[in-house]
Amino acid sequence: MKICILTDRIPPESGGGAERVAWEEALALAKRGHTVSLITTTERPLKEVEEKTIEGVRIFYIHSSYPERLRAWRSLYNPSTVGRVKRILQELRPDVVHSHQIHYHLSYHTLRLAKKAGAKVFLTAHDVMSFHYGKLVEFIDPKNLECKKEWNYRVAPVQQMRRFKRWYNPFRNGIIRRYIKNLDGFFAVSDALREALVQNGMPNATVLHNGIDAAEWSASVEAVQTFQEKFKLEGRHVIFFGGRLNRLKGGTVMLECLREVVKKVPSALLLVAGTRDAYLELLIKQAHQWGIGQNIACTGWLEGSDLRAAYHAAEVVVVPSICFDSFPTMNLEAMACAKPMVATCFGGSREAVEDGITGYIVNPFDTHTMSEKIIELLQDSDKNKRFGQAGHERVIKEFSLSKQMTNYERIFKS
Repeated sequence: MKICILTDRIPPESGGGAERVAWEEALALAKRGHTVSLITTTERPLKEVEEKTIEGVRIFYIHSSYPERLRAWRSLYNPSTVGRVKRILQELRPDVVHSHQIHYHLSYHTLRLAKKAGAKVFLTAHDVMSFHYGKLVEFIDPKNLECKKEWNYRVAPVQQMRRFKRWYNPFRNGIIRRYIKNLDGFFAVSDALREALVQNGMPNATVLHNGIDAAEWSASVEAVQTFQEKFKLEGRHVIFFGGRLNRLKGGTVMLECLREVVKKVPSALLLVAGTRDAYLELLIKQAHQWGIGQNIACTGWLEGSDLRAAYHAAEVVVVPSICFDSFPTMNLEAMACAKPMVATCFGGSREAVEDGITGYIVNPFDTHTMSEKIIELLQDSDKNKRFGQAGHERVIKEFSLSKQMTNYERIFKS
């Protein structure tokens, strides 16, 4: 098949989970013998479409940059990209177009262009942006420490209008809904996301969980030792936390949790992987004020072998998001490295992490319980190894990249 993938960004320009999923799909399908192309965008100035081929994938870069305040409109139709996408699709004549994150630069109008080019067109929702303007938090009460399995995700238009004010576009969600209804397939990366979409008026999506190649997440003893020496991790009980760091990813509650953990495990160390920005500096400052500055280490943004080494150097991996987190990639990466998880109950983590078997699902606002679970996994080495091994077996069986690609091929051909 001739398959074209659309996504606003790909690595290394973006390290986001959805963009990495799109890139991994392109590489995997190319290895399976398909003719794969990928259309993406860059904020680097370009006079024309820039083209290159990487590992058999033909990549087209289109320049797009505009003020954030216009996103509610440009996400529907971006004049900087749609004309060039149309010409590329006319040249490629793909059998299938699979779109991932297109709600910022490529825009939803490219779905219609793909249909007009004669392709079967599919869209994967990785987050709530098809009905929301940011992170979904309206269903969360920080004072309610329940760890529920079901939530009311419905967000009324008046709530969004009050929250996003002049950024709000009253026509946006209805237009997106019409684009989606004309697709050949609409996917969600988790059952939780599918439920959130349905509750907010979006069509019922088919759930296709993201996959990972566990074999790619091994790390040599030498690489792990070098990483440990670099960040002075020897003799420490390492808790790994990372990603695009911000308050909603749980940085603040994680720090509160660390404060409790070190009372029982003084050698505990929070290894933070992420860009050292103003938010992270505030966390570090707070840690020093609380007297736990020596219990936190920052690596900066990690990729490739360094990221793998970080997972293998850790004893516990934590995903403490205090917003709806559709299907965190960190869960799969940690399980591929045979590490137990302590993950948020908000979103799709429960579908990857089996509570009490491969890790624990917690309400991150309940920092006492979250601390207890981390301490338990740091102190009980047998349980730690058992959970880690169970997670490794689960990711190979249920969330392999091969399984994900086979599902895509089956649907694309049907």
